[in-house]
Amino acid sequence: MGWIWTLIVGAIIGAIGGAITKTSMGWISNILAGLVGSWLGETLLGSWGPHMAGMAIFPSIIGAVVVVIIVTWLFGRNKS
Repeated sequence: MGWIWTLIVGAIIGAIGGAITKTSMGWISNILAGLVGSWLGETLLGSWGPHMAGMAIFPSIIGAVVVVIIVTWLFGRNKS
């Protein structure tokens, strides 16, 4: 059951990252951006602030924004 909670929180973090960058992504992309962004954010910024499903929220959101920007730049997605 813990991995479902992790996927849900990852999707929310990815969706927040997409909303901040005003980039439209699907649910699977949101989950991936949230999970990879969480790892990236916590690796670069540390594990500070509130936690949900083992992820530090603020560094995870910052990491998700970075991931969304990089993916958008690499694949040339249109902003909506």
